[in-house]
Amino acid sequence: MPLKIKSPGDWGIERVPGEHRVMGRFDFFVLWSSLGVGLLVLQAGVFLTMPVESYGFGLGLLDAILVSLAGSIIGSLLLAVAGLIGEREGVPTMVSLRPSFGVLGSYLPTILNIIQLVGWTTFEIIIMADAAESISGIDGSSSIWVVVFGVLAILMAVWGPLRVVREWLEKFAIWLVYLSTLYITYSLFTGGVSFKLFGGGDFSTYLLALDLVIAMPISWMPLVSDYNRFSRRAGEGLVGTFSGYTIANFWFYSLGAALYFLYPGETIVKSIATLFFGQLALLLILVDETDNAFADVYSASVSLQNIKANISRSIYVSIIGLISIILGLTIPIVEYENFLLLIGASFVPVVAILIADYFIVRDMEYGDEDLYGNKKLSVASLLVWLMGFIVYYYFAYVFPVVGASLPTFILTFLLYVLVRKFRGV
Repeated sequence: MPLKIKSPGDWGIERVPGEHRVMGRFDFFVLWSSLGVGLLVLQAGVFLTMPVESYGFGLGLLDAILVSLAGSIIGSLLLAVAGLIGEREGVPTMVSLRPSFGVLGSYLPTILNIIQLVGWTTFEIIIMADAAESISGIDGSSSIWVVVFGVLAILMAVWGPLRVVREWLEKFAIWLVYLSTLYITYSLFTGGVSFKLFGGGDFSTYLLALDLVIAMPISWMPLVSDYNRFSRRAGEGLVGTFSGYTIANFWFYSLGAALYFLYPGETIVKSIATLFFGQLALLLILVDETDNAFADVYSASVSLQNIKANISRSIYVSIIGLISIILGLTIPIVEYENFLLLIGASFVPVVAILIADYFIVRDMEYGDEDLYGNKKLSVASLLVWLMGFIVYYYFAYVFPVVGASLPTFILTFLLYVLVRKFRGV
């Protein structure tokens, strides 16, 4: 007898009951490959090959492909490992920070997460509106589309992740976006476009470009357990998340890097639209793009429940969606690259602390006292996080020679383990 799909219960900060943990490897592969594709990822890929004088990295296409592959593997592995904690414990990501940061201490990354999710939702709504305006051919209609896509994100977030994955992504959206992306890839590489294969950047340029690729999966880390907590068995989400996101992130960063050469200086939307049947391909990508905005709105509401658990998720969803619509109507897409790097600065050390705490310090087990006890604030964890943030900023902006993400992760991880072992848990 087939499972009757229901919207997830509004458990807030509580562990998801075992009977509601029903998602398997394929569900997670579809979800995270779908979240790993999108117009914003393509736009981020443009920075890899965009000239330095235009605030890009100036890589050649082959260089960009290699950087995209390495960054996707590293970032997706960190994402999947962080999600494994949610699989095992059945709690959202922000709640899983409580044992290491304390209840009050977890509020700071929670607030930053909510801010970044509102930003991501706004960016998604704006770029979908621009694409819809291009497809419709109606100049000046983007404001209407901002409202349409904002409302759609709210409705999908109320609908819930299980329904979105099984009723929308698995049956329709993911296959449409795969088809359209294959067509765009084929058309681009057989259309006689002149690609610059190798760039002239030094080693530090490649490492900073690697940071940009890693920033995308890292930006999903604060959300990962909001979905992977529904895994029916620990490890299924790990496999599905890593494989799905690695493939999608690599493909779209590389494709974005290649699309730059089609019409340099134009937006991704306009470049795709110039291809034969490009408008149709763009429409199919747009169909799947809605799930990214959904995930941002849904997880922002789940994060808010870490601070105030007794308010319905639907109310939070409506508030977050409304704020994003207003921002989408009033701000342009600017400083996108810096936005991604700031996300890395905030959450790379958070990932390091979370993984170190769960897998090294606490031997892969959080009890109810760890998650819901009276431990209010861990000053040591906050100081380690601050040190990690400073390290990231230093290597990204002051001494950009060795890259920022990997040194920050390694140093924060080791520092946290040493502090905990010295002070005791």
